[in-house]
Amino acid sequence: MNFEFSTVAEKIKDFLELYLFTINQTKVTVSSILWFLLVIFGFWMASKLIRKWILNKLLERLKVEMGLRFAFSRITHYLIMITGTVVAFQFIGLNLSGLAVIFGFLSVGIGFGLQNITSNFVSGLILLFERPIKIGDRVTVGDTEGDVVAINMRSTTIRSLRNITIIVPNSEFISSQVVNWSHGDPKVRLDVSVGVSYNSDLDAVIDTLYKVAKENVHVMDYPEPEVIFDAFGDSSWNLYLRAWLKDPYDYYRVRSGINCDIVRKFRENNIEIPFPQRDLHVRSPLPVPFNIPEKVTAG
Repeated sequence: MNFEFSTVAEKIKDFLELYLFTINQTKVTVSSILWFLLVIFGFWMASKLIRKWILNKLLERLKVEMGLRFAFSRITHYLIMITGTVVAFQFIGLNLSGLAVIFGFLSVGIGFGLQNITSNFVSGLILLFERPIKIGDRVTVGDTEGDVVAINMRSTTIRSLRNITIIVPNSEFISSQVVNWSHGDPKVRLDVSVGVSYNSDLDAVIDTLYKVAKENVHVMDYPEPEVIFDAFGDSSWNLYLRAWLKDPYDYYRVRSGINCDIVRKFRENNIEIPFPQRDLHVRSPLPVPFNIPEKVTAG
């Protein structure tokens, strides 16, 4: 029994000492690879625990905003994993020049078609440090509008207004135009256009639009709402009701509510929203001669 156990132990030892390849004149064996993976896993677990139980709870108690907490969490994770990678290289016989090996692998990867992945990773770092967008922002990228829910190494996750998760490469936020509704000052202006009949009382129309804005709980008192007389239309006076909202998240719902309130208030005050009118002129047909002269031919 002891003989069989010792035989199995020797085979395991021989397997762990099996030579695989050489890096920087250092022989890499199965055991060194296992140690490398174990160290990486250990630092990954440490990063997870530190971010979850220490960093996030500390920043939450300090009342740091969610986007900044996420940026700190990501940057801490990257620093811990880079440190873990350097330490892991020590277990396979490489010193701090292991960083050079990492960048060497990265350059080789770029040469084999990883430019896109590298570009997205670098763009992700730029997003975390410059913070042109952050978690919770309402953004529009191309035809996609939604809220930022995560900024990862390669891509950013956006949840659209229809609750559809959309994965956008980080490079799109750096190289393309992005509309950030929440960046800096979160308030947003809402413009509602309406046309009224030429027979309406203009002062009553303006007062009614003001009341609609003032009675809406989502409309800010300052800046104050205003009514703009835009133009003389074909069949109506064209006006704009301009109001400011605290944030863009209820933009479409508030606009719908204001439109409904305008219809109700106009009906209460007998203010007409005219239909487009077109004048159609019908003229009598021209008389057609019955005696058409025959074509004269040259003889």
